[in-house]
Amino acid sequence: MTKSTTRIVRRQLRGFSMVEVLVALVVLGVGMLGIASLYVVTLRSSGSAISRMQAVNLASDLGDRIRANRMGRDAYAGAAAESGDACVGSTAACTPAQMAAHDLFVWQQQIAAALPGTPSGQVIVDNSTNPRTYRIIVSWSEPDEPPLSYEMRLQI
Repeated sequence: MTKSTTRIVRRQLRGFSMVEVLVALVVLGVGMLGIASLYVVTLRSSGSAISRMQAVNLASDLGDRIRANRMGRDAYAGAAAESGDACVGSTAACTPAQMAAHDLFVWQQQIAAALPGTPSGQVIVDNSTNPRTYRIIVSWSEPDEPPLSYEMRLQI
């Protein structure tokens, strides 16, 4: 090769490295957008998983309260007390039904504080089975998802 042809080849190759850099930046940008979208999906999924875990814990908590107050039985199917202060303290003398109402009141407060959307809790007592069957249902709603619920069945 002569000296003049080497200069021509070098001039033609100068712009080629600039094109390589621009293509590499585009590929890097697309990759970063993919990673960002994956991160957003992960955050949404972890938020939903936390809500599900909270619902399981809240249902189990009420199940433990029902086991501890076996004399209250059917009172857990009723409405929660307006104020739970009557059964609090070492000098409180509650009936089993009042304790059940207090447990439901505290449970509803915990549900409202722990779950997103407009959460609710419900207890259905089936007296036709022996032993009694309690269905504890916790419902809530996540953004951009249909309403969710968790149901626990308990026999005492």
